[in-house]
Amino acid sequence: MRGKSGLKGFLKKLHKYRVYLLMLAPAVIYTLIFAYYPMTGIVMAFKKYNYAGGIWGSPWNGFENFKFFFKSGQAGMVTRNTVLYNIAFILLGTFTQVAVAVFLTEIHGKKFRKISQSMMFLPYFISWVIVGVMAFNIFSSDYGFLNRIITSLGGEKIAFYTTPKAWPFILIFFNIWKGVGYGSVMYLAAIMGIDTSIYEAAEIDGANVFQRITKVTVPMIMPTMIILLLMSVGGIFKGNFDLFYNLVGNNGLLYNYTDVIDTLAMRALISSNDFGMSAAIGLFQSVLCLLTVTIVNKLVSMYDREYALF
Repeated sequence: MRGKSGLKGFLKKLHKYRVYLLMLAPAVIYTLIFAYYPMTGIVMAFKKYNYAGGIWGSPWNGFENFKFFFKSGQAGMVTRNTVLYNIAFILLGTFTQVAVAVFLTEIHGKKFRKISQSMMFLPYFISWVIVGVMAFNIFSSDYGFLNRIITSLGGEKIAFYTTPKAWPFILIFFNIWKGVGYGSVMYLAAIMGIDTSIYEAAEIDGANVFQRITKVTVPMIMPTMIILLLMSVGGIFKGNFDLFYNLVGNNGLLYNYTDVIDTLAMRALISSNDFGMSAAIGLFQSVLCLLTVTIVNKLVSMYDREYALF
């Protein structure tokens, strides 16, 4: 009887909220088709893929694809590079985005604020392909703008494309430059939501601009910062493929300092046509991301439950 009453109540709720469910249905169907169904392809990580058999007809080969990846000698290097780059992107990106958001809110000229925000937002819409061309025109030994300035001042040309140690700084700069405008929007919205009476009270108490920023603005937007940081940490093992491939390309001289998991997976697919190994690398990457965000979320919830994602 309890089961029948429970089913009856469920059907009653379905009928009651039918309009909302119909409105939700397109998003659910889209997610199932384009997000969840493709996940079945992870079986390729455990198969010796061939075109005749396809995904489901190819023979199983256990963990051989993973063994090949770890025995290649590149697994540790690309994992290290991916993590270190993402840590730099997250920390420096967050700092610059918060700084830009605070800077924009402190500008009193409305017209100048709009112009500044538009100029900072513009790089986000530039393709990474164009950014790669820009980087080449800046750092090229023969045609680079920077080397022309150096030689005009009597200095020697710097071969950036054969100097691996220079590229972590170049990649971090371009990543921050391109994302700072878009990333500052969330922080700007959080700052705009702060009650102005708090600032007025702080000003009456004698707080200067710097003190109002450090004692009011930053603490008030801390929940937003933590949530965005958690979401960023979820992708700490995923490299920005567009950034690394378009700026570095297939320059083997720079791989030790610029190669990440995504670019290695792409080369494994293109050069050796090994779908299984590429799938294994992708699965390894995804599992690490899941574990990382779960652990960090647990640590955050131990500090303050309200800041956790789940």
